[in-house]
Amino acid sequence: MTEDPSATLTRLRSSIDNIDAALVYLLAERFKATKQVGHLKAEHGMPASDPAREEQQVARLRSLAEQADLDPAFAEKWFNFVVAEVIRHHTEAADSR
Repeated sequence: MTEDPSATLTRLRSSIDNIDAALVYLLAERFKATKQVGHLKAEHGMPASDPAREEQQVARLRSLAEQADLDPAFAEKWFNFVVAEVIRHHTEAADSR
């Protein structure tokens, strides 16, 4: 006997909701760590962005995406979006010094 489509949809949506919640909490943890990096950089007059590190991270995440059967271009777009926000935070930290 197959599962009722409505029950399947409810189950799948519940799983998606749980994954979304986990992603939000993981992003919050990530930003807590990058905020500390921003303060450290500001204290020592270091630039807000690190293009060499970002390039390494893009390559690393594209590889991870391929292994996870996720579109590497999507992973790179996501990373660039997050990094733009991180750099904004780092710039604000430096400007507040």
